[in-house]
Amino acid sequence: MLIKVPNVLTQEQVAEARQLLAEAEWTDGKATAGHQSSRVKDNMQIPQGHPNARRLGEMILRALSANPLFMSAALPLHVFPPLFNSYSGGQKFGTHVDNSIRQVPGTNHRIRTDLSATLFFEDPEKYEGGELCVEDTYGVHRVKLPAGDLVLYPATSLHHVTPVTRGARVCSFFWIQSMIRDDGQRSLLFDMDLAIQRLNQDHPDHPSATQLTGVYHNLLRQWAEM
Repeated sequence: MLIKVPNVLTQEQVAEARQLLAEAEWTDGKATAGHQSSRVKDNMQIPQGHPNARRLGEMILRALSANPLFMSAALPLHVFPPLFNSYSGGQKFGTHVDNSIRQVPGTNHRIRTDLSATLFFEDPEKYEGGELCVEDTYGVHRVKLPAGDLVLYPATSLHHVTPVTRGARVCSFFWIQSMIRDDGQRSLLFDMDLAIQRLNQDHPDHPSATQLTGVYHNLLRQWAEM
C-alpha cells in the first residue's frame, strides 16, 4: 500500500524547515546505510543528533500526530526520529530495501520498520530527477511530491531514488513500527476506516456506521501488537 499524504507541513513550516536545513552541517549519507545500501547510496545527510535535525524532527512528529490520514494509514506504535538527506549534482540511491530493525540513537530502544516515509521540502519543478521509485507486484511507482507532502509505503519494498541532474532534492525520511505488522491487514483497516468516514459524511445517522465502526475496532483489537 502506497499512500500520499498531502500538507503534512504548512508552507510556513516548510519555510522554517528550509532555513534550519540551510544552516545545518551536511555529511556523507553512507553513515546511516547498511552494508548493502552503502554500495549504492550517494547523497548527503545531516548528522543524527544535530540540534537543527532534532528541532525539525519534533516539528514533523507533532504534525504527523495531528494528521488524520497519516494516523489512519500507518496506525503508528513507534516513529523513528526523522532524518534528513539531500541529492544534487547527479547523486542517487540505487535499488535497495530498508533495514528491518533500527535502533533509536542514544537509547536501547529498537523499532521494527514496517513502513517507510519520505517528506519533501522542495517542489518538483525546483529540481530534475530525484523520483522515489517503489516496486511492488503492480510495477514501479514513481513519486515526486510538492513541498510539505509525504509518501508512505511498505518498508519491505525495493526502492530507489533517480539521479538529481538539476537543483537539489531535500527530504526527511524515517520509519514507522505500526500496531498492525501485516501490510494486508493494515490496508483492510485503512479502506474500512475511509468507508466509515464517507458513510458518516453522507448518512450521519445511519445505524450501519456504528456497526461498521464496531467491526473496525474489533479487528484492530484482534490484530494489534502493543
